[in-house]
Amino acid sequence: MGSSEERVVAVIMVGGPTKGTRFRPLSLDIPKPLFPLAGQPMVHHPISACKKIPNLTQIYLVGFYEEREFALYVSSISNELKVSVRYLREDKPHGSAGGLFNFRDLIMEDNPSHIFLLNCDVCCSFPLTEMLEAHRAYGGMGTILVIKVSAESASQFGELVADPDTNELLHYTEKPETFVSDRINCGVYVFTPEIFTAIQGVSSQRKDRANLRRVSSFEALQFSTRSLPTDYVRLDQDILSPLAGKKQLYTYETMDFWEQIKTPGMSLKCSGLYLAQFQFTSPHLLAGGDGSKSATIEGDVYIHPSAKVHPTAKIGPNVSISANARIGPGARLIRCIILDNVEVMENAVVIYSIVGWNSSIGRWSRVQASCAEGDYNAKLGVTILGEGVTVEDEVVVINSIVLPYKTLDVSVQDEIIL
Repeated sequence: MGSSEERVVAVIMVGGPTKGTRFRPLSLDIPKPLFPLAGQPMVHHPISACKKIPNLTQIYLVGFYEEREFALYVSSISNELKVSVRYLREDKPHGSAGGLFNFRDLIMEDNPSHIFLLNCDVCCSFPLTEMLEAHRAYGGMGTILVIKVSAESASQFGELVADPDTNELLHYTEKPETFVSDRINCGVYVFTPEIFTAIQGVSSQRKDRANLRRVSSFEALQFSTRSLPTDYVRLDQDILSPLAGKKQLYTYETMDFWEQIKTPGMSLKCSGLYLAQFQFTSPHLLAGGDGSKSATIEGDVYIHPSAKVHPTAKIGPNVSISANARIGPGARLIRCIILDNVEVMENAVVIYSIVGWNSSIGRWSRVQASCAEGDYNAKLGVTILGEGVTVEDEVVVINSIVLPYKTLDVSVQDEIIL
């Protein structure tokens, strides 16, 4: 463990409204980082993991959203976890490393010895304390959380090669066209403050190249369209790849779960992963019931204290029910997210679906995926109802996306209702 003088800060990149387009229609009503997974905002899971880091002094959320969109959440989470959380708005895109560098003075205000950098749209167990201990033992500038995946899926991510004995990062390439490795970058890092020197070095090199370049006006125009701004620095291509093999970067491999939350379907899968983790980290958040005095609960289920669930309903596994929802007699919910103020009426069935805020599912209706397992990655792999959608009685909705404030009085399948 580190000395009592050491200080740690954490930076969580939350993106912005132009980055969450694949998360529509859910991101039409709420910033993607505040969408609830397992009853908690998406960003809450990495924040609560950071809270457990020894000697943590500050958590920064960095993104492009308006400050007012995060003000209420930042205030409440700071009070709840008794840790300082602050939102920092980027004025323009600086890249994943440039965004960190842009706020270097604030980040270094408490003179931290280590800086965690996390991406908000990552779902994992966040073994941050273990990462920090490994990082100290390695003695390098940075440590990357990595995981082993199938060779078929590896090319969707940053692939890397590490020394099997020392765990030094030897080679890194972002989304390669040919297979390099089945170890990928999880988007979770810990650095020493030397990371700022490395980022500044990239900016300086870019400035020097621009100043030294002697070309015709036509070539200069061509070059300017494909060159990056000097203050735009990408962590993967500009920092990780060049520093690989130079005894500065190391890896820490997780054997636990890891997913990227890019689509509504993946948010449903990740909600289930977090619910399963609650068994070990927050068992008090999981509901129970055998149908005698309360609803029958199967598997991992979260029910907000203000939600009302009829004793004859059957809930689970992998179900999250948000505030003020009402679940009627005989309703059956399986692998779904029910958002605030939703009403699921008697004998309705919801499977592999996300039901948006203030929506209503009529009596004997079914809202579901087409196959028994659902397809979290497919565009129409699960059913998504936007805010304020009404599904009338005895209507079946299968593998469809319904935009906000629509009323469905006929059954639909494999459709996007605009």
